[in-house]
Amino acid sequence: MKTKAQTSVFHRDLVNTPKMVSHADGVHVWDADGNQYLDASSGGNVVISIGYGVEKVIDAMTEQARKVSFCGAFTSEPQEALAQQLAEFAPNGLDKVRFVSGGSEANETAIKLARHYHVESGNSEKYKIVGRWRSYHGNTLGALSATGHVLRRKNYLPMLLPFPHAAPPYQYRCQFCSERSSCTLQCADDVERLILNEGPESVAAFIAEPIVGAAAMGMVADPKYFSRVREICDKYDVLLIVDEVLSGMGRTGANFAIEHWNTRPDIITCGKGISSGYTPLGAVITTNEIHDAVRIGSGAFEHGFTYGGNPLSCAVGSAVLTYIQDNKLVENAATVGSYLQERVAQEIGGLDIVGEVSGKGMLCGIEIVADRETKEPFSPEIAIATRIARRTQELGVLINPSFSGNVDGYRGDRFGICPPLTFTREQVDETVDALGRAVREVREQVRFE
Repeated sequence: MKTKAQTSVFHRDLVNTPKMVSHADGVHVWDADGNQYLDASSGGNVVISIGYGVEKVIDAMTEQARKVSFCGAFTSEPQEALAQQLAEFAPNGLDKVRFVSGGSEANETAIKLARHYHVESGNSEKYKIVGRWRSYHGNTLGALSATGHVLRRKNYLPMLLPFPHAAPPYQYRCQFCSERSSCTLQCADDVERLILNEGPESVAAFIAEPIVGAAAMGMVADPKYFSRVREICDKYDVLLIVDEVLSGMGRTGANFAIEHWNTRPDIITCGKGISSGYTPLGAVITTNEIHDAVRIGSGAFEHGFTYGGNPLSCAVGSAVLTYIQDNKLVENAATVGSYLQERVAQEIGGLDIVGEVSGKGMLCGIEIVADRETKEPFSPEIAIATRIARRTQELGVLINPSFSGNVDGYRGDRFGICPPLTFTREQVDETVDALGRAVREVREQVRFE
């Protein structure tokens, strides 16, 4: 017989199982013990974009469920409407949308679409996807093959595709420019080096996060990086895929983060904030050129997932995007997000264990180091970022503990402050006050261990 304390859920962490959530409203969450938390983590996975319990979204979900929740034999009004909304929300020229159920599926789809486009265009030898180290694109095998996060990959290496990885644009720890006063863009040129080493005739696409998420939270490239990468991709007929699953849908103060650098990709993948967690949803947005190559060629992209484009999820996505635009949440993410970046830097940026504060808008990353002079990280056993996140939660604020391994694949501690786009300056102050106290307390604890 199972006891009440046991669970039938196969949790991700089988040692430290999560608390039970009770309910949520706006930007606050309550656990089953009645404790209230300010959610500066957007649900823990940087998902919640518009807050909890928004009636307009719940009404749209309920209304669509009464009409039809699924019918794979047809398209639907919600799917067509959301596709049009996303095409208008995306950079000019990206007008065609394929719906999926989340970020991993979106990146898996983009990888296969890149391959399919080249087949349809008469370049069937192109199949390799160039990724970057310190990146994360999903847990499905294709997306994980493009991922450059060592700890997530290591148990599955025998199963992964042989995709090459370029150097990351990691300004704080640049392997090329650490002794220089300015960026030389050698990290971008490393993409060209890899394409040439692999053979341009075999490379289908380059995939990158405009601002890195789980693998190195808040890592921002030099402003000239993506325009240089765009030139390289064009030179060798390589598609540019930008993974905006975490950074898109207004989070960084632009519709999509890539727009900060005036670079147009060939494919955008999105998820998380597209539905604000009200339903599983993701999307792949691409150009007419790629769409037309398939339409005029074989006429079919033989790839899909059962729940891709289902009316219920699309109705939710449409309501969320409408709410983002009606309430000017992209603009709020820019202004309040700028305040967030400034306050975090002011509060903890000068501490001897804080190596870097970086990011844009409502995506702020903090790197913790044992020695600020040498940038030496803490031992992984100390789990300092996790301890800071845990202490911040005890103080009533949820932040993003992220994953270790940003230094060399195994060592390194970065975490994030990634609140919903609805956050106010007062809520930023509450978050940063709790964070500052948590960082200082954990810093003192570590010194006496």
